[in-house]
Amino acid sequence: MLEETVLSWQDRALCAQTDPEAFFPEKGGSTREAKRVCASCEVRSECLEYALANDERFGIWGGLSERERRKLRRRAV
Repeated sequence: MLEETVLSWQDRALCAQTDPEAFFPEKGGSTREAKRVCASCEVRSECLEYALANDERFGIWGGLSERERRKLRRRAV
């Protein structure tokens, strides 16, 4: 039940209504479309927090790529 509450932001995520392939592009593929969707998403910060807390290694989360999240994590340490 607690996890259900914690992840309730996912129900409001714009990516849930979009092609998931855009958020997991092939290596070297464009992230532009996914980041455009993220830019107008009301739960972007919750999504990014989730990705950082769970060490998500693939995909666009909270508008950031895996490399951008790694850089953000390094700056926070």
